[in-house]
Amino acid sequence: MTQADSKIAKQKLKIPNRFDVILLNDDYTSMEFVVDVLRRFFQKEFLAAEAIMLKIHIDGEAVCGTYSYDVAQTKVSQVIEYSRKNDQPLMSILREVIL
Repeated sequence: MTQADSKIAKQKLKIPNRFDVILLNDDYTSMEFVVDVLRRFFQKEFLAAEAIMLKIHIDGEAVCGTYSYDVAQTKVSQVIEYSRKNDQPLMSILREVIL
């Protein structure tokens, strides 16, 4: 492979954009339910889930994980669907990570 071929190959490899999945605070969803969501969909250990839940409660929002767009969008959809099935108004959004 020549130096020119190597340069072309490197240009073709683009790092995909990353997206934070964020949970938003509300005045209705129980703290226990938020911890359950964090453990169920973001594979957080109990203490980590509890710390993130408190950050959501205090700051109004918290990042639960950073993923490619497709994975982040799936997580947002799963959280919202699960919340509605359990009569909870918990909202999740995604936000592009700007480097």
